[in-house]
Amino acid sequence: MSVGYLCASLALFVMGLFILYDSVMKLISFEHAPIGLVQPWGEPIWLGGFMIPALDYSAIPAVIIGRLKLPLARELHDKVLYADAQMNKADWLTAVAAMIGVIGIGLGLWWLDAAAAIIISLDITKDGVTNLKAATGDLMDSRPTVTDDSQLDPLPERLRSEVESLEWVSDCAVRVREEGHVFFADVQVVPSSDAELAVKSREPCTS
Repeated sequence: MSVGYLCASLALFVMGLFILYDSVMKLISFEHAPIGLVQPWGEPIWLGGFMIPALDYSAIPAVIIGRLKLPLARELHDKVLYADAQMNKADWLTAVAAMIGVIGIGLGLWWLDAAAAIIISLDITKDGVTNLKAATGDLMDSRPTVTDDSQLDPLPERLRSEVESLEWVSDCAVRVREEGHVFFADVQVVPSSDAELAVKSREPCTS
């Protein structure tokens, strides 16, 4: 899972960089993308009139599916699914940029396509960097974080509180590492007494 999260994050990051590079090169080279006319029913029709509905058709499912994945990713603590949801976000954002570009070309603003794509690529790249940082941290056994990496996961503190609630525990230290859906914890305990430690260590936490 950790390697899968790293690969998904890298794909998101590379996609953002590619769109950024491609858009900047279009601006530098003053590339004017032509959108011609078609005659499907004998009358000339601007091709952009077909392109925009097609882009809508590709963007709407990505918005819906991405939105549905986010709560599941948080509930399951599935960072790969979370990165995949952000890839869906990148898909519909690029479709929006393309629609803005088509409209801009129709209005004679040839640069609007590249400008919109640059702005959107920066957002995609930012998401990629954030996820790459989190994925690398997971592989290096850093402190666990919540699915979107916005804060530390509360599990280690909860585990420490549970262990400290045992009557025979005087103090404890908890170290937790994250491997996909699974958390591994090392708990070091200072007992209040040495009597029957083997029995006491098997007692469940009741709080």
